[in-house]
Amino acid sequence: MTRIAFFGHDAADAAVRRRVRGFLDDGLEVTGFMMRRRDPGPLDWDNIDLGETRDGAFGQRIKQVFAGAALAAAARDKLAAADVIYARNLDMLACAFLAKRKAGLDTPVIYESLDVHRLLTRSDLIGAAVRGLERMLLRRTAGLVVSSPGFIRNHFETHYPGDYCAFLVENRLASGAAYGARACERKSQAHDAAGPLRLGWVGNLRCRRSLDLLCQLADRFPDDLEIRLHGVPARTEIPVFEPLIDARPNMTFFGRYRSPEDLSGIYDALDVVWAGDFMEAGYNSVWLLPNRIYEGGYYCTPSIAPAETETATWLAQHDCGFILDEPLADSLADLIAGLIQDRRPIATRAAVLARLPDDTFIQPKGFLSDIVQRALTPVRAV
Repeated sequence: MTRIAFFGHDAADAAVRRRVRGFLDDGLEVTGFMMRRRDPGPLDWDNIDLGETRDGAFGQRIKQVFAGAALAAAARDKLAAADVIYARNLDMLACAFLAKRKAGLDTPVIYESLDVHRLLTRSDLIGAAVRGLERMLLRRTAGLVVSSPGFIRNHFETHYPGDYCAFLVENRLASGAAYGARACERKSQAHDAAGPLRLGWVGNLRCRRSLDLLCQLADRFPDDLEIRLHGVPARTEIPVFEPLIDARPNMTFFGRYRSPEDLSGIYDALDVVWAGDFMEAGYNSVWLLPNRIYEGGYYCTPSIAPAETETATWLAQHDCGFILDEPLADSLADLIAGLIQDRRPIATRAAVLARLPDDTFIQPKGFLSDIVQRALTPVRAV
């Protein structure tokens, strides 16, 4: 059995938990070396707590990289037992290499980059310095895992050609969980649905422009549109959140949810889901593939995305969503007005989603373990 030391930025993060769950489902043994941004509650894995960090507090997070490395090295027996170190995000990659050096180990490291942080896209000396760090560490890794081909084309191939071995692991649902019935027949036949159109924003609610667009829609269609928000708002990006929702009777914030337990209820209650993001406009927001397109797709809920993004490309390839040009305030309002009057375009796309194989949305069993073995093969062959 392959043993993984997983260096994660937040033990409570749903995506971190999903990755650990995927490893466990594939028969891998996981020991977490993880920081936290809130109480993670019960964990499904043995975990070494590397301390607390805060959103947006970059100075504090840098200090915690060094402190966390010392804590990880202090648990040398557990770290040394791992066949591979798996580090999520650049700060945890640095923490993993520091811990490895402190513990005197030569364990291979896999780097998972699921977001290209804004610091890495800066054109000044700070950006150059952070990219220099990423290049130095990337050259020493056994493999690079990304969730979108856009990250390879626009960042890694641009700045570090030939310095990595990349593997694509999309943000699909984990293979071992129970997600319930897809309810696709009902959605694909809902041509004449009664009641307000239901639009959802689900996941990490971190984009102020998206919230503004949804508030404008709520004001424009007070009786015919219901907007449902599920997830955790990023207070550093949207410091004023609940008052904007409370001021609009047709907007409802449901708060944090459990995945996979709550996904069926969330998406079955939606007609369409918003899949745009502008937090890092022109960079990460254009390149990423969000969880929403896979979650919504499994439950036959079509996504709406801005044109000229990786998300729009994915939707176009599968012919299963709505793609909008700028100015979005106008094109989004026009789309919603049309869907309020005629739900057939939603039903058509729901039918397309229903015909797509499950592994479009759910990661096949054994996929992650295969990625790990492929990344380690060159190392083991030496």
